Amino acid sequence: MTQSIASMPNASTPSSRRRRQGFIERTVHSLADALEQALYAEEIAKADGFLQGLDPRVKVVGLLLLVVAAAMAQSLWVIGALFAVAVALALLSHVPIRRLATRVWLGVLFFTGVLAVPAIFVTPGVPLLRLPLLNWPVTAQGIKAALYLFTRVETATTLSVLLMLCTPWNHVLKALRVLHVPVIFVVILGMTYRYIFVLLQTAADMFESRQSRLVGRLDGPEQRRLAAASVGVLLGKSLQLSSEVYLAMLARGYRGEVHTLDDFKTQPRDWLALAGFVIVAACAFWLGR
Repeated sequence: MTQSIASMPNASTPSSRRRRQGFIERTVHSLADALEQALYAEEIAKADGFLQGLDPRVKVVGLLLLVVAAAMAQSLWVIGALFAVAVALALLSHVPIRRLATRVWLGVLFFTGVLAVPAIFVTPGVPLLRLPLLNWPVTAQGIKAALYLFTRVETATTLSVLLMLCTPWNHVLKALRVLHVPVIFVVILGMTYRYIFVLLQTAADMFESRQSRLVGRLDGPEQRRLAAASVGVLLGKSLQLSSEVYLAMLARGYRGEVHTLDDFKTQPRDWLALAGFVIVAACAFWLGR
């Protein structure tokens, strides 16, 4: 009897704990992971890399030019060259390639694949083969269209993520204002970014508080009822908080424009980097016609 009890799996092992995890545990872990990713991005923005040392205005203009060049290129090898430039910028800026692969490239591959795979079969053109059983034709034009979509999205997403990882968010917003982006657009972006973290923290506190009062595991209907109630409470808190924050901003002199203490200074290396971005983008526009 003692031997049989000793041979039973321990209920406190990591595998058993993972099996017992319900909606609340998964939600709390997801919220904590989102906050961890944000903190990790801030750490990368403080690193001593190539993009981190550039003027935010140069980064916004330069990377935007590369994104537009990748979106307009009509040649796969030009898009591939721009993707190679993005990978090189990531290496020079100390952004882990493995993290880009797991967090960006795989996600883009999945979501883009959902859109690109049907194009392989529905695009008219020269059939290369037919799928067994279904007899669907795979056309050369369809494969080319799918490759264009996939490579463009991968390249543009990588460049955009590099801008976000290597630049503090308030610097990005101020660079947009310097470039005459409408103030209402910049303010909405800034407030949305701040509210995301406030709501994440509020949701994490709510679920952690709920979890500390649970004994046992909730069944499916009870978990769904709890999720719906939590969404309603979180929405009410967010509306109340937004009103309070807006009134506090008005009381402190807010009149539509957000001012920051950071002052951008363009150095010679910034002009050189901007010239490099412009040259690469111009070559991509010319060769990718």
